[in-house]
Amino acid sequence: MTLRPDRIKLAADLEISRLICGLWQIADMEKDGRSLDPGLLARDMKAYAEAGFDTFDMADHYGSAEIIAGRFSDLHRAGEVKAAQPVLLTKWCPSPGPMTRDVVSAAVDRARERLRVEKIDLLQFHWWTFQHPGWIDAMKELTLAKQDGLIGHLGTTNFDTDHLRLLHDHGIPILTNQACFSLLDRRAQGEMSAFCATSGVKLLAYGTLAGGLLTGKWHGRARPTQVSDWSTMKYLRFVEAIGGWEALQEILNAAAKVAAKHGVSIGNVATRWVLEQKAVAGIIIGARLGEREHRADNLKVFQFALDEEDHRLIDAALAQTKAIPGDCGDEYRKPPFLTASGDLSHHLAGFPKVYQAQIMPERPERLRIDTGSIWEPLAGYSRAVRVGDRILVSGTTATHGAGEVIAPGSAASQTVYILDKIRASIEALGGTMEDVVRTRVYLRDQNDWEAVSKAHGRVFGHIRPANTLLEVSALIGKYDVEIDAEAIVS
Repeated sequence: MTLRPDRIKLAADLEISRLICGLWQIADMEKDGRSLDPGLLARDMKAYAEAGFDTFDMADHYGSAEIIAGRFSDLHRAGEVKAAQPVLLTKWCPSPGPMTRDVVSAAVDRARERLRVEKIDLLQFHWWTFQHPGWIDAMKELTLAKQDGLIGHLGTTNFDTDHLRLLHDHGIPILTNQACFSLLDRRAQGEMSAFCATSGVKLLAYGTLAGGLLTGKWHGRARPTQVSDWSTMKYLRFVEAIGGWEALQEILNAAAKVAAKHGVSIGNVATRWVLEQKAVAGIIIGARLGEREHRADNLKVFQFALDEEDHRLIDAALAQTKAIPGDCGDEYRKPPFLTASGDLSHHLAGFPKVYQAQIMPERPERLRIDTGSIWEPLAGYSRAVRVGDRILVSGTTATHGAGEVIAPGSAASQTVYILDKIRASIEALGGTMEDVVRTRVYLRDQNDWEAVSKAHGRVFGHIRPANTLLEVSALIGKYDVEIDAEAIVS
């Protein structure tokens, strides 16, 4: 019997291969103006599907990946593919800005047209800067598109645990989160996996072979000196973050021993290790359509399982490395920027500020901002005011837009939203969160102190402002927490 990839049911109407063909390398293949033949590469997808690799992952910015997948959809409808209906997963990665119904609808329609499908199986959403609240509006509109039958299921990509939990607590139906997960990058083992265990969200893991660095190709070899492909450039940054080339070789040495024991490759061991993580539903393995394929070798991950001795060997090697800092997706939003292009500060700084600072005509030495809340003009206050190098942020609640309460009943998620809003306010006035010197936290229920404090700590743990935490007799409105802040701009 021919060995085929294991499958997993993510929902009653969505079953995927546990080994997912990632098409992000289409963008790499098209760089420098190279042109690809969509029809020819669609036939390469046919070979994958007929071997059981019938789940494909792509994005709006992976070059012509969606167009190629659309051609493959045509082949399947024409009866030229001897395989089950392919599962097409794509992503939408917009620049931060107003996420109106027209903007979101246009993005969904564009993906459907390129994929040549009536309904997108799984649409995964990426957002660059959570301090811009447009991501909430986008997810609400995508939920409506799901209800209208244009999207089968919603996922996220590169979301950290706090913001994924916020969506869950706000009632947005999230099925998956796509995140980097490998022997080099084990961030998803912590808070993210714990959240997945309680919420039912599943992880789609990418980077499991670290661009080929976690394979026998680099075992016992010197560090590459000249690198041209984006994938290797990206994951060499991860290698440096865990302790350098010697740390990678220790991991490869352990994986080589396990591989020899089971008669498989080092890459199989690295893949199997991630596949056995409880929160992981599937692994995305890059496919360079028309150039090379490793289907036969990849299938070997289903021929063995890691035993206690294997885990001891691997754990001993991992113990000698440094942990990648932060949570899933942080590499796109804060240092160290572990991306193919490196430091993304210039990219993030290019996005427009959420709020616009205004000069107060009667006091020209002061700057102020409004957020559009109905209460600011009614009560006669500003969201934040800057005088000299001092920025004062008013008591802030999880109020979205004109008055929607975010994640009612979840003080922790409200804290996440509030601190994003405070960040946006301070940045609009020329400061950063690193400039914050004081925060005050007001709780409706003191039993929420720990969850709120941990959310506060994940933002301010390295800044350590002065802080006061209070339970108050009542907060006005359906809020569980309110926070104010003060910053002194260095």
